[in-house]
Amino acid sequence: MSDRAGECSVVQLGRLDYGEANELQERVRDAREAGLIGDTLLLLEHNPVYTRGRRSNPEELPQDAAWYAERGIEIVDVNRGGRVTYHAPGQLVGYPIVKTSDVVAHVRSLERVIIAALESAGVEARARVDEGADFTGVWVEQRKIASIGVHLRRSITTHGFAINLDMDLEPWQWIVPCGLQAEITSVAAETGSAVDAATFAAEVSRAWAAELGAKAEEISSERLAALIAPTDATLA
Repeated sequence: MSDRAGECSVVQLGRLDYGEANELQERVRDAREAGLIGDTLLLLEHNPVYTRGRRSNPEELPQDAAWYAERGIEIVDVNRGGRVTYHAPGQLVGYPIVKTSDVVAHVRSLERVIIAALESAGVEARARVDEGADFTGVWVEQRKIASIGVHLRRSITTHGFAINLDMDLEPWQWIVPCGLQAEITSVAAETGSAVDAATFAAEVSRAWAAELGAKAEEISSERLAALIAPTDATLA
C-alpha cells in the first residue's frame, strides 16, 4: 500500500446537497486510507443546511425543525467536532481528506490557509487559538468569517472548513453559531464588493498546497471517481 506522501489534488465539485457530499468524502477517505490517492481537497457549495457537530446542544437551534424547513433549511447531525454551523450558496466549503497524526495541528494549518486566502482578497483575518475550542475558526476582529470542524478516523481527516464569501447572512441569526453569540460576516460584507468565487477558490488551493509543501494538481470529479473506484468495488 502506497502512502502517497507529497501528493495532493484539488477537486472543484460545484454545488452538492450535504448528504451527497458527505457520502463522497467518506469514499475519498477510504481511498486515501487505501493509498489509492494522495491528500485531496474537495471544494464545493451546499444548499442551505444547518449541521450539528458532536459538541452541539439543543439550545443552539432555538426553533423546531419544521420552522427551519419552512425557510428551506435542512438540519443534519454529523460526526465532526464543533457545534452548529450553517452552509448555503455563496460560501466556499472545503473538505481536506488528508493523512495526519495530529488533528490539532491540522486544524491550526486550516486556519493559516484561510487567513492567507482572505489576505489575497483584501481581508485581514486572524485565529483565536488562545481563547478556547469554541473560538476555533477565522475571525475579522470579533466577527467570524470562517468555521472549522473536522473528524479523524485511522489518521485520515474528513470534514473541514467553510468560508463566507457572498451569502445571505440572515439565517445565521436564527441559530447560536458554534455555540457563541458572535456576529457573522463575509468577504463581501468586509470589502463592500462582489467576490469572484473561482478566483478565491484558486487562492485557497494555492494556500493549502503551500501549507502542505506540495504543488496541488486540479483534477475533475470524473477523474476522482475513477481513482476511488477500486475502493468502491471493494466495499460493494
